[in-house]
Amino acid sequence: MAMSQNTTIPVKVGVVLDMDTWLGKMGLSCISMALSDFYASHGHYKTRLVLEIRDSNRDVVGAAAAALDLLQNEEVQAIIGPASSMQADFVIGLGDKAHVPIMSFSATSPSLSSLRSRYFVRATLNDSAQVPAIRAIVQAFGWREVVLIYLDNEYGNGVIPYLTDALQEIDTRIAYRSVIHPLATDDQILEELYKLMTMPTRVFIVHMLTPLGPRLFTRANEIGMMEEGYVWILTDGLTNILSTLDPSVIDSMQGVLGVKPHVPRSKELESFKIRWKRKIQQEYPTNESFELNIFGLWAYDAASGLAMAVEKLGPTNFSFQKSNTSRTSTDPDTVGVSQIGPNLLQSLLSTRFKGLSGHFQIFNRQLCSSAFQVVNVIGKGERGVGFWTPENGTVRKLDSTSKPNLGTIVWPGESPSVPKGWVLPTNGKKLRIGVPVGKRL
Repeated sequence: MAMSQNTTIPVKVGVVLDMDTWLGKMGLSCISMALSDFYASHGHYKTRLVLEIRDSNRDVVGAAAAALDLLQNEEVQAIIGPASSMQADFVIGLGDKAHVPIMSFSATSPSLSSLRSRYFVRATLNDSAQVPAIRAIVQAFGWREVVLIYLDNEYGNGVIPYLTDALQEIDTRIAYRSVIHPLATDDQILEELYKLMTMPTRVFIVHMLTPLGPRLFTRANEIGMMEEGYVWILTDGLTNILSTLDPSVIDSMQGVLGVKPHVPRSKELESFKIRWKRKIQQEYPTNESFELNIFGLWAYDAASGLAMAVEKLGPTNFSFQKSNTSRTSTDPDTVGVSQIGPNLLQSLLSTRFKGLSGHFQIFNRQLCSSAFQVVNVIGKGERGVGFWTPENGTVRKLDSTSKPNLGTIVWPGESPSVPKGWVLPTNGKKLRIGVPVGKRL
């Protein structure tokens, strides 16, 4: 039967997020706005993504159960999510089995790439992409030893081998690895910080998320580890969300350096920020002021890219090859197979456009990286002090071709002087020198 000119084809797409978190709320609102904007601008397109939303309840098993439900009972053609790298580890195998792309805008751990999944598409940067920028900062100031402080989970451990190799390349030694459990108590955090205080190294690279990261800096400030002589460098896990942190936490982080992906300014981005702010305040009128961060922009671009990829396939058979077993079973082996999955995957991998976060292009099944911004926590927030690019290294401005450098940095303790990165150890044994007293010979 010929299709009516005004007929559109609904294509089910799953969304798996932690709906009671800020990332989940922000991500879903950006995904919804992306599809609304996309079809408002392309009203003549024949396909329409229809969202099937599931809550993963901050749980890896919950994420897997949600994805299994979407594949078995809704027969979705793609899934946006899940939120964390730990959850993605559980969901990726289901996507491979069903030939359904799993597209996460926030699962950043490099360890996911080692799974060699065909259908996992990382619509966010791999954590390892920022490592050269961190290495360049350490090298620029000549620090020969650093301490790594990171979460004891898949997110925390994933980037450490890359950091280790990168620092070895510039002859910088990792003096100590401080691995902190995500559920560590304040007393346990303090115990670890006091241990670090007894060591000579004063350069700390912190790879953490909320809520542990802010708690770490609050405690560090309380015991005097945010004073002159200390160096703190953040990976983008915390740098990306500096604008959302409580003012009291920012007060505890004065002088910290951080790296984060550079987002080019555009009229489209500024317009979206205004519209998004209005939408989120209407949806959550009783909540405190919300701030949009790059994960929201990646969610928007992921949904836009998926809508483009589906439309490129044109009118086609968006169906599943049914499993022979009961559809009500919770056994992953009962998942059917998407008949369009391989073509949709290739369409998605070849999709390129200018998104809100910058140029959207998937290479090796993950978002391509470009420039990183280097920021300094000062006063009530952050101030940009430069950038890092693969072509020019650290520069003050992106259009700069001069000698690599960064802008003026205010270090912990409001010091303008670059910390040397070490002090004499306080836990070493004292050397006793004896001076003979008596008659001269």
